[in-house]
Amino acid sequence: MSDTFVIETSGLCKQYGAVEALRGLSLAVPAGSICGFLGRNGAGKTTTIKVLLGMARATSGTAHVFGVPAGSEAGGVDVRRRIGFVSDDKDLYDYMTVAETIRFTAAFFPRWRDDLEQRYRRSFDLPPERKVKALSRGTRTKLALLLALCRGADLLILDEPTSGLDPAMTEEVLQALVGHVANEEMTVFFSSHQIAEVDQIADRVAIIDRGRLVVSGSLDDVRERYCHVELVFDGEAPQVTFTAPGVERVRRQGRVLTVLSSAGADGIAAEARALNPVSVQTVPATLKEIFLETVVGEN
Repeated sequence: MSDTFVIETSGLCKQYGAVEALRGLSLAVPAGSICGFLGRNGAGKTTTIKVLLGMARATSGTAHVFGVPAGSEAGGVDVRRRIGFVSDDKDLYDYMTVAETIRFTAAFFPRWRDDLEQRYRRSFDLPPERKVKALSRGTRTKLALLLALCRGADLLILDEPTSGLDPAMTEEVLQALVGHVANEEMTVFFSSHQIAEVDQIADRVAIIDRGRLVVSGSLDDVRERYCHVELVFDGEAPQVTFTAPGVERVRRQGRVLTVLSSAGADGIAAEARALNPVSVQTVPATLKEIFLETVVGEN
């Protein structure tokens, strides 16, 4: 296992009966990155996280966190202490107060940061004597995030951290994450189907569809690789199969033929000249367009 990657999976498969939740997922998350894990509902994001945390066992393939096999007994406790996790459900003990929840959690983590606890209790405006069951969804999220950020974790794993939050609360949570990573040495791996959130705070992206990785890399590299090549013709756009590398999708609409490329425009543009288009235009693809084009296709 490489020291440069905090998370590594290879050929990871997970079946639940006849359902294939993961189908050969190979993923690498570099240390120090903020990696957005994008996918539609049911794409395999939560299953991946459960395997990484040892909450589910892979059917085949491998998964390592900090170089240790996910879910292994040897070194498993030490690895889990290095991970902060916030689930989509924000599981907390409803009968405890906010202060009791914090003290209870801190007792399990020798690296607990009292300075960060005080900072986030103030910035998140958490009422110490209020019962967890009386907290709003947004306040529960902020409490769960405090518990994850203050334990001195080297890796923060978040499963749909802003699900159900209003735009103002979402922005507060995202800015807290960005500020924390800027001041602390850690890696963030967060699953989401909110493309704008990934675009806003991530420096790396992994897009999963039907249990397989379809796009991966630094956000800048992904944006540089992907583009639309639009060909306009005098009459109806021809039906054509491009042989240039990187062709992901070809769409015909009237006089326009649009090609999504993951390898730049040069090869497609050169091949297109033989078709005698009226014009050839290259348009950068947004992360939203890349997502929609790569996860929508044949089963």
